[in-house]
Amino acid sequence: MPDQISSPAPRSATDLFSDPLDSHPLWFKPSLFLSPNFDSESYITELRTFVPFDTLRSELQAHLSSLNHELIDLINRDYADFVNLSTKLVDVDSAVLRMRAPLLELRDKIQGFRGAVEGSLLALKDGLSQRAEATAAREVLELLLDTFHVVSKVEKLIKELPSVASDWSNGDVNPVQKKNASGLQHVENGTTNLRETQSMLLERIASEMNRLNFYIAHAQNLPFIQNMEKRIRSASLLLDASLGHCFVDGLEHWDANAIYNCLRAYAAVDSTSNAEEIFRTTIVAPLIQKVIPHGSSGGLVSGASGDELENDYQQIKKYVENDCKLLLEISSAENSGLHVFDFLANSILKEVLAAIQKGKPGAFSPGRPKEFLKNYKSSLDFLAYLEGYCPSRAAVAKFRAEPVYVEFMKQWKVGVYFSLRFQEIAGALDSALTASSLVLVQNYQSDENSQNLTLKQSVTLLESLRSCWSEEVLVLSCSDKFLRLSLQLLSRYSNWLSSGLAARKKGSAGANPGCEWALSAAPDDFVYIIHDINCLAKEISGAYLDHVLQVLSSCSTEVLDLVKQSILYCGKSLDDLLPLVINTIMEALVQKSVEDLRQLKGITATYRMTNKPLPVRHSPYVAGVLRPLKTFLDGERATTYLTNAARNDLLLGAATEITGRYYELAADLVSVVG
Repeated sequence: MPDQISSPAPRSATDLFSDPLDSHPLWFKPSLFLSPNFDSESYITELRTFVPFDTLRSELQAHLSSLNHELIDLINRDYADFVNLSTKLVDVDSAVLRMRAPLLELRDKIQGFRGAVEGSLLALKDGLSQRAEATAAREVLELLLDTFHVVSKVEKLIKELPSVASDWSNGDVNPVQKKNASGLQHVENGTTNLRETQSMLLERIASEMNRLNFYIAHAQNLPFIQNMEKRIRSASLLLDASLGHCFVDGLEHWDANAIYNCLRAYAAVDSTSNAEEIFRTTIVAPLIQKVIPHGSSGGLVSGASGDELENDYQQIKKYVENDCKLLLEISSAENSGLHVFDFLANSILKEVLAAIQKGKPGAFSPGRPKEFLKNYKSSLDFLAYLEGYCPSRAAVAKFRAEPVYVEFMKQWKVGVYFSLRFQEIAGALDSALTASSLVLVQNYQSDENSQNLTLKQSVTLLESLRSCWSEEVLVLSCSDKFLRLSLQLLSRYSNWLSSGLAARKKGSAGANPGCEWALSAAPDDFVYIIHDINCLAKEISGAYLDHVLQVLSSCSTEVLDLVKQSILYCGKSLDDLLPLVINTIMEALVQKSVEDLRQLKGITATYRMTNKPLPVRHSPYVAGVLRPLKTFLDGERATTYLTNAARNDLLLGAATEITGRYYELAADLVSVVG
């Protein structure tokens, strides 16, 4: 027997008479090491908060030593059995063979059962696949049979229609056809006419054709369907022709029931465009031709008066009211199922657009802005009239989204129109502001609305501002552009004033054209500018602003607030120029007064005279120092156009500047004499 592992050394006296080795402090619990959620790092971190590291390390080492002792004890206790294990295991191979035999038998049985199950499953899948194929084949066969029956039914019903389209309207129907037609639908009280009966028959055929189209869509690649395409196409053409004749007949005789049934038939076969085109060519086109001749014999109508559309629209409205209202009411009736039609856009508006393009193409030209705007507004009014036949907001939105409506609106080159108006309005103001001098209103013909203004430049500005928002110029869809133009006009006028005042102060116009007026203007001329600035600022922040806000009343409150702020800001920029204009006048008056003050130098010669007279009267220059200021304030222009506040500001500023200059000259004189 091999040597056993040596036993641990005997315990010392300390171990015998002190605490046992397996005793631990209260904070050290070895049972926590066996916990499945034990984490060494968190455990040590937690203990280090209240246990010194050396103490913790020594305790863990002691526990490790204890575990080693226990492990050695366990090995020594069962060591003999472990060594003698090989001598006790006898005939192990035969035991393994005895256990393997039933296991192999069980595996063979399982494999056999598995094969049987797989075979049954495969047979079941084959059966299900055959059943699915049979079901699909039966469905296809049923679909083909239904298609054949529907085609036969449609052909039978079509044969029962009159051979001549006018037979139904004239009543020339043979007895067989009349008998067949009367047998198709139950007529209450026997009062349904033949036209209505035909429309009901056509509606029935259309419903069958709708079902036939459904079948064809699901079996279109089958040879059977391909062989029947000729019959189907022939039936479809006959249906379209008969339906078209019946629809036209109903329109011509104002037969509401026949029209309603025909529309339902068109909707059933998804052929709404055919109905809209028939209505356009048979009813709308002749009416529009009377108003706007555009055929080969009608020719083109040119000239300003010939391109006007207002009277044409009035006549078209009457025709729509008298000849189209019945169909429009039928197609827009509630719960009628006929809302898929849009006769307003695809029949009426389409024909009107074609007539204008062929008969009056000049109506769309913005080259004559006045006539263009008149036609544009008349067209918008006509569109609003057509929208009046829409039963709901959704119908209005659908009408506006139609390609014909979009194409009609594209014909009106509103952007080009605004460009022409921009050149016209801005050019007029620019021409007035490039004049070499200030021009009084009396020198040209002005309107009564500008009678308070004195300068042509100011009157032109106000007229231009009013033109931007007048009914004869404004296009509401371009209101943002006209607002920007208005602000640009005000900015141009303010820049004209500020540039002129700066050039006068510098003494030359320099590279800024249009500033010559300020160099040649007299102080009295600037009184007109002060007056016009006050009038313009008052008008812009008052009546003009109210008019603009009234024109834009349909906009939101936020938009109106922004418009108001922008206009008031431009008005304030004009008010900010008043101090500069007053300073310009003061500088001119002070310059004249300084010329008299220069006579102050003569006092030196008088002072040095040996026989100088007694100072009993003032010097000659005293009387002329304030004469330019007094003459200016007592003048007709200042008394007429200057406000009291402006006069006081001018008087105070000029007097302060003159006395300041006098003080400087007097101080220099005293220093020289002294």
